[in-house]
Amino acid sequence: MKFRNTTTVPKAEMQLAPMIDVVFLLLIFFIVTWNYARFETELDVSVPVAEEGADPQRTVGEIIVNVRKDGEIVINSVVITEDELLGKLKTIAEVYRDQAVILRGDKETAYDHIIRVLDVCQKAKIWNVAFATNRPG
Repeated sequence: MKFRNTTTVPKAEMQLAPMIDVVFLLLIFFIVTWNYARFETELDVSVPVAEEGADPQRTVGEIIVNVRKDGEIVINSVVITEDELLGKLKTIAEVYRDQAVILRGDKETAYDHIIRVLDVCQKAKIWNVAFATNRPG
């Protein structure tokens, strides 16, 4: 006896729901990362111009310390004291030995304010400190 095969294999169709989920997750990721990157340039800090400045290799998790004209220390739009900065940097340096810190000092900031922040970085045992500058023009 010959039986007929009555079952047919359905055609493979493209599922749109998982694809839409992935697109929305990517969109959320880029919006969130853009928001965090915006913190470093929204302050009233005008860094000096350097002709020989180079684009450094950005590292994940680097801390951007802004020093305003009057010597205020700002991280992520929050004004902090030197003691709070020291505590924060010590905690981070214990976990990440090669923690990068970018120091953005206003061009009208007194040299003394920048040196105080560098001293705090040294006390926290952070050696990877870079200075932010602008390109001419």
